[in-house]
Amino acid sequence: MDEETRVNTVVSRLRDAGYRITPQRMALIEILCQSDRHPSAGQLHEQLKQRFPTTSLATVYKTLNVLKEVGEVMEIGFAGSDARYDSAHPDPHPHLICVQCRRIEDIDVQQLKPESQVEKIAERSGYRILSYRMDVYGLCPRCQQEMAESQAAAS
Repeated sequence: MDEETRVNTVVSRLRDAGYRITPQRMALIEILCQSDRHPSAGQLHEQLKQRFPTTSLATVYKTLNVLKEVGEVMEIGFAGSDARYDSAHPDPHPHLICVQCRRIEDIDVQQLKPESQVEKIAERSGYRILSYRMDVYGLCPRCQQEMAESQAAAS
């Protein structure tokens, strides 16, 4: 789905749920839909302040909570660090996460087929699965390169 269509989908969903579309809320939706980086609330706030300097971090969190409530943003929480947000793909899907720089990338779901695994888990356990999350942790190519360079320099 292209960016403009995604923005329109999110706006329609909010309106259908009875929420107003303020200029700040619209700008935050646009920032989220443009991002492929899974930004934190703080990062979103910094970007939003460029257009609306008096916008508070609380406004960002309130909007993110509304977007989560209507199913248009996925929160990716981590122990010991800020949650990150994905609006481009708000449905459950797997991520590659660098343990060094905290970069998050989407994994091509077609390769993994996590839905079939979740269905098997539900069938075997008797659970009604509400959501799922699959994350793969490692070192991204950039961090691997930096680590190799620092090890080479130390030798």
